[in-house]
Amino acid sequence: MKRRQVILGSAQLGLTTTLRWTVPAALAGIARQASGESGPSKPRALPSADQMAWQDLELGMFVHFAPSTWQDSESDNLTTPLSEINPRKLNTDQWAQTAIGLGARYIVFVAKHLGGFCMWQTETTDYGIRNTPWRGGHGDVLADIGTSCHKHGLKLGVYVSPRDDHFGAKTGGICKTAELQARYDIMYRRQLTEVLSRYGELVEVWFDGSTITPVSDLLVRYQPHAMVFQGPSATIRWVGNEDGFAPNPCWNGIDSAEAKTGTATSLNGNPDGDVWMPNEVDVSIRRPDWFWSTKNVKKVLTPEQLLSIYYRSVGRGTQLLLNIPANRDGLLAEPDCASAKSLGLDIRTRFAKPVATTAGHGVEVTLKLGALTQIDTVILQEDIAKCERVRQYRIEGHAGGTWHALGEGTSIGHKRIQPVDRSPWMRCAS
Repeated sequence: MKRRQVILGSAQLGLTTTLRWTVPAALAGIARQASGESGPSKPRALPSADQMAWQDLELGMFVHFAPSTWQDSESDNLTTPLSEINPRKLNTDQWAQTAIGLGARYIVFVAKHLGGFCMWQTETTDYGIRNTPWRGGHGDVLADIGTSCHKHGLKLGVYVSPRDDHFGAKTGGICKTAELQARYDIMYRRQLTEVLSRYGELVEVWFDGSTITPVSDLLVRYQPHAMVFQGPSATIRWVGNEDGFAPNPCWNGIDSAEAKTGTATSLNGNPDGDVWMPNEVDVSIRRPDWFWSTKNVKKVLTPEQLLSIYYRSVGRGTQLLLNIPANRDGLLAEPDCASAKSLGLDIRTRFAKPVATTAGHGVEVTLKLGALTQIDTVILQEDIAKCERVRQYRIEGHAGGTWHALGEGTSIGHKRIQPVDRSPWMRCAS
């Protein structure tokens, strides 16, 4: 087993001179087989280079913006006159700056939600931003956010809903008749071609609810490196809830039969699965509402609630996609931005400057600190390029001539943020 990383958090709770973490002896054979050190074994899931690069991003920002915003609704009821959609103050640089303050490395923009309204200059339908007064019908929100992402060093992703209530396509893009289905497939493929080919490299493409319209060839042609959420070409999977947390344990592997469904939501995953499909945790800052409304400002999550979500998502090896919706002016509201900024500051304060780090291989990794050192958090990471091999771990700290158990768990994967149990530290320090 190679390159297991240990990082100590900087908050001040306990005392130790040496820290070690181990894999139980009973599991060492599994680890050696997985790394090819001891005989043949069942093939296990391996990530692609694109998947590993995506997992390194860790934190992204979702932006929901649609006619629902003008309706105080979570679902576009198709009643808003297009003449009323005019976000005069729209400023995607503000969106990007909010993402940076949060600590996000990418933005996924909802370019088309379930109602079918298109936030770019599409030629496929009249139900879109080009038929509104905004910028005289020449505005393109997707182009704006793409420019802002490039300007501020962020990656761009898109949500292009296969469902389209304006057309009459249900979840998955399913239409009532074969004739309507053929028409919609043509339209949706044209929409997707516009989005995939006009706005530069995309890091992620969302097909919420999957799609029966053939799209794999378009993804290969225009965005071969993008992660795909649901659909026949899916490379990442939904965590299975919108509450902001991943299960524990949370393995990256799943079985191929589930991967082929296009809507894989295997909660814990399978450490012996043969397809690498990491989880993405999506949650809204105005939980459970995805869209801004005049009625949900009191739902904005506090920095403390957001930090708990961070520990239970990124801290369990998954990706966190935090939604901050735009209001009718085209801006992210101040309460949302303030809470997101506080979370970003808290993350940087806790983790930007670790007390100490080390890396190693084998069934035990030891970190000598040289003197009594105060810690409260241990971050563990695997070299996932060689699959997910750790099935169980134990963390111990040495102080007062004795090893004390600090924490234990199962999956590590890309990252495991392990809070340290305070009680033994209080005994060690006394």
